[in-house]
Amino acid sequence: MISLHEGKGARVKKAPERVLALRLTIAGGQPRIWRRLLVRESMWLSRLHDSIQVLFDWFDYQTHVFNLDDLRFGNPVKRDELMVEDDRDVTLADIDLATREHFTYVYHFGENWQVDIKVEKVGERAKGVTYPFCLTGERAGPPEDCGGLEAFHDMLACLKEPASDLGREWREWLGPDYNPEFCDVAKINSALKKLGK
Repeated sequence: MISLHEGKGARVKKAPERVLALRLTIAGGQPRIWRRLLVRESMWLSRLHDSIQVLFDWFDYQTHVFNLDDLRFGNPVKRDELMVEDDRDVTLADIDLATREHFTYVYHFGENWQVDIKVEKVGERAKGVTYPFCLTGERAGPPEDCGGLEAFHDMLACLKEPASDLGREWREWLGPDYNPEFCDVAKINSALKKLGK
């Protein structure tokens, strides 16, 4: 893309926008639950939060925070020693995400879901791709309000015994369509497309 600098008249080539490939993994999940997500570097950090909610089929009912070394971004808080900056005020480029190897996202402080995020690759924007875009993933996300990691693992064990009282209760609560083995990438990308607008 060519742009003119104001008042100079000289043509300057604008650098193409970079795209980051992120691998997002639920910490402690066994078997592993993960997604690979492509995002533009100009994305707001709050929009990455929205994308994570979509990736794991959560409903954004709870507080969240991104931890980047000694920096905290998320729902803004200033109390005693705790300071969390507003994630609506920074882009991925502002926090220089392309040069970071790893950071974390924590959701629902009571249940304490932690998503480990690794920057796998930095590339150029592709034509015809709407970002954010989920390339692949494994397994369904832990259901919202299922009680945290230990309760989630208990839930998975109960689902393997559908005739048990707890198995029936969980299935009734989850609905007949919940399949912990299946990551519905098409459904994820349909929801992510709405974020890209």
